[in-house]
Amino acid sequence: MAYSDFTLNKLKQEFNININQEVHLFSNITPCLISGLLCETLAENLPLALAIDTEKARSELIITPVLVELRKIQKHQISFFSGIEFNVDTKRGLNGVCDFIISQAENIYELTAPVIVMVEAKLEKIPKGLGQCIAEMLATQIFNQREKQPIDSVYGIVTTGNLWKFLKLTDNEVYIDLDEYHINQIKTIMGILVDIAKPA
Repeated sequence: MAYSDFTLNKLKQEFNININQEVHLFSNITPCLISGLLCETLAENLPLALAIDTEKARSELIITPVLVELRKIQKHQISFFSGIEFNVDTKRGLNGVCDFIISQAENIYELTAPVIVMVEAKLEKIPKGLGQCIAEMLATQIFNQREKQPIDSVYGIVTTGNLWKFLKLTDNEVYIDLDEYHINQIKTIMGILVDIAKPA
């Protein structure tokens, strides 16, 4: 078993979590100004990524530039990792490769706690990635506690590149945002990212 094997029902049964799907997590968020470079990059890359229509293209051409911009805004006080193994508890299925991991630590060579955001890229519809993302968030919670860097809430994102869905895990409560954000709302998406990934 791995992260990708989990469904919402399986997570409820095996990890005794509650899932709240009736919440607007970021209705009061302040949009964030973005650089002209990111605007130009997305204008150039978005049509290409959607035409190629693979998870790899969407990850490289849309998601990565957004996360690079986030790191710039945070003055390089956070780090992010792409496509690394995150094996936390193999016996419980909390293992596998994660698309993107954001840490509040500055170390770019090795994943260091506290991990704050898990990003799951999906070519398919958003709901198909929710179970996998929540499993990664639960692993993150365990990882942070094991490293003696516990944090109040871990966040997750399931994105197709052009659509972004946000999640939050606090204790055993999972909140799935009712809202989805389109990449055309990049200033709002960036505002959310800045809010949830700000350094400790």
